Amino acid sequence: MNAPKRCPWAGEDPLYLAYHDTEWGVPVLDPHRLFELLCLEGAQAGLAWITILRRREGYRAAFDGFDARRMAEYTDADRDRLMADAGIVRNRSKIAAFIGNARAWLGVEDPVRLLWSFVGGAPIQNQWLTMEDVPATTDASHAMSKALRVLGFRFVGPTICYALMQSAGLVNDHLVDCFRYGQVTGGGPAPRCWHGAC
Repeated sequence: MNAPKRCPWAGEDPLYLAYHDTEWGVPVLDPHRLFELLCLEGAQAGLAWITILRRREGYRAAFDGFDARRMAEYTDADRDRLMADAGIVRNRSKIAAFIGNARAWLGVEDPVRLLWSFVGGAPIQNQWLTMEDVPATTDASHAMSKALRVLGFRFVGPTICYALMQSAGLVNDHLVDCFRYGQVTGGGPAPRCWHGAC
């Protein structure tokens, strides 16, 4: 049986294929899941996504399942513990950013609404034909980066923010000939109404 047409970046690694086929580009509205993606996309800085994906369970174990409330209370002892954890990429700056970002996340009244505001509350359905067409940043990712930095977030540059937008389904960047393109277009959950207003 012929394999379905996929975005070329998915390659042949089973973990990558599963991520492409079931997660990437699906709209995420759960605050816990969005915070995890924000952290993991920041962890990716300077690395290949597959490196982080292979350690995702290690990150979840090390960072209390990305429970922002627990992470915000981490002490120097926790930082030392994390720097000794072989299940994650041990980068002192990124670990500090995760902890700081947990505190910043808790300081935002509705972080889900904030992130989705950069796409007007609904996924942007792009129509890329080739990987070369897909941008690394957009005006929206620059605006998101700027806003998050003002709020105290770190490792949230425009490229990281665009990667977050792609992974969390704020944009559909599956190529139009990828079998997931049509499934993600209108196939994910509709953005919720916030505070009674759609």
